This record gives sequence, C-alpha cells and structure tokens, in this order.
Amino acid sequence: MREGIHPEYHQATVTCNCGNTFVTGSTKPEIHVEVCSKCHSFYTGQQKTARADGRIDKFNKKYGVASK
Repeated sequence: MREGIHPEYHQATVTCNCGNTFVTGSTKPEIHVEVCSKCHSFYTGQQKTARADGRIDKFNKKYGVASK
C-alpha cells in the first residue's frame, strides 16, 4: 500500500442499542448501531409472518374465481 493515502485502520468496538457489543475492523474506532444480529427480528426468529389468506380471498371474490 502507498503511504499517506489510506485511512487509519482500527479494531472498532460496535455497540448496539440493545447492549450487545462486538469487535470488528473499521476506519472508525467506535461504531454505534440501532439493530444488530442479537436483536433483529429476522435473526432471532421473532418475526411476524404476514398472513395472505384474507388478501387471497378478497382477490378471488373480486375477480369471481371459485374457491376450492
């Protein structure tokens, strides 16, 4: 690497709003995030699955499709 053109590289401490912390490499020494893998609903399995049953019935009624 050429001298003087690259930013400083730090071992950055990432802090989430939920209190979780971990270390990664970054050009900033500290990073604060709102959501991490410990509290995000997709990774924790707490996500709400959208039910499409009502929308499908509404579509079938609107276009005259017979229900099975």
